[in-house]
Amino acid sequence: MRFHIRRTTLRFAALMLLAIVPLVKAQETVNYGVQPAMQPIYIARALGLLEPIEKKHNVKIVFRSFKYGAPQNQAMAAGELQISSAGMGPAVIAAARLPATLVAITVLEQTALIVPTDSPVKNVAELKGKRIAFPGEGSQQYPLLLKALADAGMTESDVVLFKTDGAQVPTLLLNKSVDAGITWDPHVSNALAVGHSRVLLKAEEIMPIMQGHYVGNGEYVHNDFLAKRPEVVQDLVTANARAIDFIIKDPKGATQLWSKQIGFDEKVITFSLANGISVFNRNMVPEKATLDAYVKFMKEGKILEEKDYPNVEPRFAQKALEVIR
Repeated sequence: MRFHIRRTTLRFAALMLLAIVPLVKAQETVNYGVQPAMQPIYIARALGLLEPIEKKHNVKIVFRSFKYGAPQNQAMAAGELQISSAGMGPAVIAAARLPATLVAITVLEQTALIVPTDSPVKNVAELKGKRIAFPGEGSQQYPLLLKALADAGMTESDVVLFKTDGAQVPTLLLNKSVDAGITWDPHVSNALAVGHSRVLLKAEEIMPIMQGHYVGNGEYVHNDFLAKRPEVVQDLVTANARAIDFIIKDPKGATQLWSKQIGFDEKVITFSLANGISVFNRNMVPEKATLDAYVKFMKEGKILEEKDYPNVEPRFAQKALEVIR
C-alpha cells in the first residue's frame, strides 16, 4: 500500500510538472534559396549575423544552392523554400506568378555583354552575323541582349544565338566557340579577371533603372511564410542590409569572406567590386518607380505577360535601412 501511494504521488508530481512547464516548441527550418554568386546573404552568414536570428526565433536557416533562378522558383512554387535570393528576372517572375513577394533589391548591375580580348568587335553593331552565347529565353539576360541589339539597329535574326549555362560563357569565349556572350557575375568577372575577355557593354548602359544601374538581384519570400513569420523575414532582410554595409565599408574583408563561402578566387571578386560589375548600395528598397520600369522592360522582352505585376512589400527594406543608418 505504501509503495502504491508513493507511486501515485510521483505520478501526480510529474503531471503537475508538465502542467507548469511550457512545452518546448519544435525548431522550424527556414530554407533559403541561394546561388554561388556574390549575394550579401553569404556575407551575413560569414559575419555570424544569422545565429542570433536562429536563437531569437527558434529557427534553423538552411542554405539551398541552385545554379540559376528557374529551379529556385520551382522549389519556391512547391513550398520547399521560404525565402530566396536570385537574379531580378526570376525574382520578379516569382513575385508575379507564384505565391511570393519581393522584399528587397540586394545587388545592382551584375550582367555584361563580353567578347574575347583580341576580338576586332568594338561595338554591338559589329556583332551582326556573329555567334552570341546567352542563358536562354527565360533569363533576364535575354531581354537585355535584345535591347542592346535594338539600340544598335538590329534584331535577334541579325545574330546567331547559342543557348548555354551562364557559367559556361567564359569557357566558350576562351575557346573561341562564340564571338560574344552575355552572362551574370561572378561569371563575368571570372572571364575578365583571367584576361581572356573584355566588356563590350555593361547592363547599366543598356537599361539603367535604379541609382544609375541595372537591377541585379532580389530577395523574395513565400507568402505563407511572410504571413506566418514576418518578424523572421524582417531580421533576414536586416541581416542583408548589415552585410551590404560591411561590403561597402570593407570590400577586402568581404572579398575574403565570399571566397571562402562560394569558392571563387579572391582576384575575381576583387575585380568585380573594383570595376563595378557587381554594385552594392545601402538602399535596398524595391520602390514602385523601379519596379514599374523593370516590369515594362520585362514585358517588352516577352518575359512577363501583360497581366503580370509582382507582389512587392517595401517595408522590410525600409526598416532595415533605418537600422543601419
